[in-house]
Amino acid sequence: MAHIASIRALVAAEGPDFDLGITLFIEGEEEFGSRSFTSFLDDNLEALRGDVIVVADSNNWDVTTPAITVSLRGNVTMRLTVRTLAHASHSGMFGGVVPDAMLAAIQLLATLHDSDGSVAVAGLTSYDAPTPDYDEAQLRSETGLLDGVSPIGHGSLLSRIWSQPSITVTGIDAPTVDNASNTLSPSITVRLSARIAPGQKATDAATALQAHLRSHAPYGAVLEFDDIDVGEPFLVDTSGWAVTEAAAAMTDAWGTPPVDIGVGGSIPFIADLVRVFPEAQILVTGVEDPDSRAHSPNESLHLGVFKRAVLSEAFLLGRLNHRTGA
Repeated sequence: MAHIASIRALVAAEGPDFDLGITLFIEGEEEFGSRSFTSFLDDNLEALRGDVIVVADSNNWDVTTPAITVSLRGNVTMRLTVRTLAHASHSGMFGGVVPDAMLAAIQLLATLHDSDGSVAVAGLTSYDAPTPDYDEAQLRSETGLLDGVSPIGHGSLLSRIWSQPSITVTGIDAPTVDNASNTLSPSITVRLSARIAPGQKATDAATALQAHLRSHAPYGAVLEFDDIDVGEPFLVDTSGWAVTEAAAAMTDAWGTPPVDIGVGGSIPFIADLVRVFPEAQILVTGVEDPDSRAHSPNESLHLGVFKRAVLSEAFLLGRLNHRTGA
């Protein structure tokens, strides 16, 4: 809607016969790995070709300060099944001698992190980049980290989010508490989500993660991997003229210059855009604020931020239109 509103503003300011060519597309599979996006690009190659591509799917520094996203972590997701038994057995009769899949899965997942919470998988790399000031109080305010619970990892707080890998267990298929019985579980399935630092190939990260899990499988547990998806990280070339135009547009709209930020999340289809349109300048902007709580049940949009995001893009389109006309 930010795109649509900004195009409406351009038409209102410049009239319907502006010089700028615009193609608007909506990508609806980004949270599922954008599996059909390559085919979409092939089918619409000429319609999507452009000098500047604006992806409005990121964050702002706060509700009064805009941001241009200059780096994104990549992602590796997979389903892991841990098996130790051919069938369930009585936990009283055989517990203490037979390792069930729950025990094996818990011990295996614990090997993914060091004692301070840093990722402990050999082959997952980090990226060295400066970060703005960001203290623990701000982290706690933006994330809801409970009093007495400490942050994990090492290095500056933002480097842990923007430039280092992370691994999250996002789901577990196991007996529920309500349906628990005195049995040893034969298999447990988990969903793993790894974020990888800029500069690393996603396929290399997936290989490293699987190799770690296989080499640390306790008691000879049988591991199965499937439903694997990868998305490449992204680094913006900030020397391009389009970044300068975007920064000026944001400054005009917000009354303050933008901050260059990294984002710990991933937008995998950007790598496809870079591959197919290597000459295009890609701008990653956003309508979110630190309290948007993306993907949570209470995801929200700050209307003041949304208004300024629309105004920023409208100013950007106006600048690009005048640049084209010149």
